[in-house]
Amino acid sequence: MTNWMRRTLIPTLCATAVAAAMTATPPVALAAGAGSTPVPHLDWQPCALPPGTTGPAGQECAILPVPLDHLRPGGRTVPVAVTRLRSDRPENRRGTLVVIPGGPGSSGVQRLAQKGAVLQEELKGAYDLVSLDPRGVGGSVKARCGIPAADRRLVTLRSWPTPGGGTTESAERSRRTAGSCAANGGAVLRSFTTRNEARDIDLFRQALGEREVSVWGTSYGAYVAAVYDRTHPGSVDRVVLDSTGDPDPSRVARGWLENMSRGATDRFADFAAWSADPAREAEGLRLAARAEDVEPLFLALAGELDGAPRDSGTPGVPLTGNGLRQALQNALYSDRSFPGMARLILEAGDPQALPSLPPDLAQVIQDEDASLMVSTICNDVRWPAPGSGYARRVAADRARYPLTAGMPVNVTPCAFWKDAPAEEPARITDEGPSDILMVQSLRDPATPYAGALKMRTALGDRARMVTVGQGGHGMYLGNGNECGDRAVTRFLTTGHRPARDTHCAN
Repeated sequence: MTNWMRRTLIPTLCATAVAAAMTATPPVALAAGAGSTPVPHLDWQPCALPPGTTGPAGQECAILPVPLDHLRPGGRTVPVAVTRLRSDRPENRRGTLVVIPGGPGSSGVQRLAQKGAVLQEELKGAYDLVSLDPRGVGGSVKARCGIPAADRRLVTLRSWPTPGGGTTESAERSRRTAGSCAANGGAVLRSFTTRNEARDIDLFRQALGEREVSVWGTSYGAYVAAVYDRTHPGSVDRVVLDSTGDPDPSRVARGWLENMSRGATDRFADFAAWSADPAREAEGLRLAARAEDVEPLFLALAGELDGAPRDSGTPGVPLTGNGLRQALQNALYSDRSFPGMARLILEAGDPQALPSLPPDLAQVIQDEDASLMVSTICNDVRWPAPGSGYARRVAADRARYPLTAGMPVNVTPCAFWKDAPAEEPARITDEGPSDILMVQSLRDPATPYAGALKMRTALGDRARMVTVGQGGHGMYLGNGNECGDRAVTRFLTTGHRPARDTHCAN
């Protein structure tokens, strides 16, 4: 989670590619339904995915018209892209599972294309699988803030302090971004909220003709799933919360970002052990003889790049200290990224090498994607105002968590946001049926275990938590282990959960 923030650039670029290539669908008629909100009719068509992308056979796409403002259901509607993959074993089907993507900024159409086949096999046909592109993503309604290109690189969209911990540059950039969003985003941008995503999911449920659905949300999607369960309790069957943040309604998004300091520190130990392993010698990727030497090496190199950025293989985009730090944050999500990160460190430390930047550092984020990434977290909750101690918090966080250099507590565009949140964030409580399973890494760089424990406490006896010894972000059928996967699959297919919180060692 995202938290905000799960490797934001790559999922959003994938989502945009899917949107551009989706099969066009004719206008969708609204059928009269119970209550004041019309229930849409969905015109399902085969999905047309980007060249080189292969989704599971049978994946279909449609457009769901949703109210721009759900509190005024008779007004303007906007399009939300939806997708489904029907059970391949109808005799085993027990319901519909909504796969909720993370971010904010990830595409559900793309996620089902990536995960649909393995989910079908794992769940043995127990569910029709469905997902959606949240507002602002992929084939759904978009908004543009008009953020300058220089402010739409990941190292500038994220509020990295300047070398030495300065916050003035970040504050000015954040002010510009908030001003652009206020001037250009309009009502569509203001509608990008977690509560509206939950409402869109429920209208999707109604359009599918389902009395209730099960949900699996990952990262920010886990928070969306918890909010959906809280605000539409009669519509939910089984709930899986995968890699979860602190649900404190006064600190959603802001608290998730702040927790990344702790998360990066927890997770870095895995990268250090991997990169000091003698097995890396033959691969040319060993960084140090001892794991405890890797962090000082990294910090020293980042400090050198602060003072003297290196030319990179991307013309006009040097590798800076903050660029190296941002690359590390992305790499900590999965062990699969460790080789690329070790190679970048070695290239950055070699005066004869030309460092090859990972795509998420080399590219400029599209305006509509950057606008979505900023607006959702700012629309959900009020952030501390400028001048409320950001410089002091950055200094303290840099000293305690040098790997993140104060970025997670630095000023963001939300501090300058013009519009107060239209609604209070949902308060997650222990009220309701005991129908929730959490799965969580003990060393998650984005939604650390300490934050997930607060979600677990808030849910009380409604939930059980399965912790996983594998580090990383996004556990089920991703970075986790067989024991954790079995626990989630068993819950979704049979309803059985562990009698108490349990741990799956590696």
